Amino acid sequence: MPTMADVARSAGVSVATVSHVLNDTRPVLPHTRQAVLDAVDRLGYTPNTLARSLVTSRTRSIGLAVSAISNPYFTEILQGVEAGALEEGYGLLIADPHDDPRHERKVVQLLHERRVDGMIVAPSADPRDLIAYLGRHAVPTVFLDRLIGDRLDGATADAPPFDQVCAEGAEPMARLVTHLAGLGHRRIGLVAGLPGLSTTDERIAGYRDGLAAAGLSHDERLIAPGNSESAGAERATAALLSLAAPPTALVTANNAMTIGALRALRDRGLRVPDDIALCCFDDFAWADLFSPRLTAIAQPSREIGAQAVRVLLDRLAAPDRPARTVRLPCAFVHRTSCGCPEPSVRTGPPEPAQQPRHPRQPDQPEQPEQPTKGSVS
Repeated sequence: MPTMADVARSAGVSVATVSHVLNDTRPVLPHTRQAVLDAVDRLGYTPNTLARSLVTSRTRSIGLAVSAISNPYFTEILQGVEAGALEEGYGLLIADPHDDPRHERKVVQLLHERRVDGMIVAPSADPRDLIAYLGRHAVPTVFLDRLIGDRLDGATADAPPFDQVCAEGAEPMARLVTHLAGLGHRRIGLVAGLPGLSTTDERIAGYRDGLAAAGLSHDERLIAPGNSESAGAERATAALLSLAAPPTALVTANNAMTIGALRALRDRGLRVPDDIALCCFDDFAWADLFSPRLTAIAQPSREIGAQAVRVLLDRLAAPDRPARTVRLPCAFVHRTSCGCPEPSVRTGPPEPAQQPRHPRQPDQPEQPEQPTKGSVS
């Protein structure tokens, strides 16, 4: 295996010059740099990453801690992080905190002990121990997808602020609600995410904003916690359908909960959108394959991951720069599960006066009977 000394002899330079070129530790004349790179290519020299880290105090590696890696949304974020890191010559170490604050603290410490240059973390609903650890050890960190907000209050007094990258949450959710209201729905249910997450809080706020914008009153009974996972959403949807005055439309707050909601609707024999309309926050690859096709909010998941890498590298280059929060816009993907016809068939916007099959008005008193199979009204 060729050594750095072999590269130096082949390029006609000193070993120190080869080190400066490979580690970018001192300016080198362009023609000298090229001679070194040509020798590296010619000899097939592979730098010793461990030795390089001892010289530069950098491992050129990034730690990524995100839960539910199997979720298509986080899988795409991971792909964005990996592509962004690779483009800049960084490797990636990945851990799954399982949305457990204690486990989160452990895996982040393990990544830190591997001497990663910085971390990208999707924090849990209670990240106080995580924040305290990162602040105490001054670990360059970017939080993605979930904002930590005032939860810094639980950290050490000298904990620094952190950079953050995530998608917009409230306005896109409000758009789903106002769209359903424009189709005549007056009782719109929300299957909400895991309590304590900023994404859950923002989407609930957007749901309420959408109701207010449509002139609809807010009924707390129409919000059910699905805990950001399929089984929880199945239970939440069943609870909403068991109300004496159940919703005529549902909004699910992430893609995993959409699957759970669809299972609950199937078990009741309810058809989307004939018996109940459905919109979801999070688009995913097979949303277009359902029948009907799912109307959804699409988050820029890969761009969130790539942007998190860029923000982290900016932090590494300028440790004292002010912390920043980057918010990325989402897209409204209009399909047919909301009750609208196929876009190729529709000749204009949906009629505002269009009504769901048997809507109840908000002021109608609730009845004790349960919804019958085939109808949510």
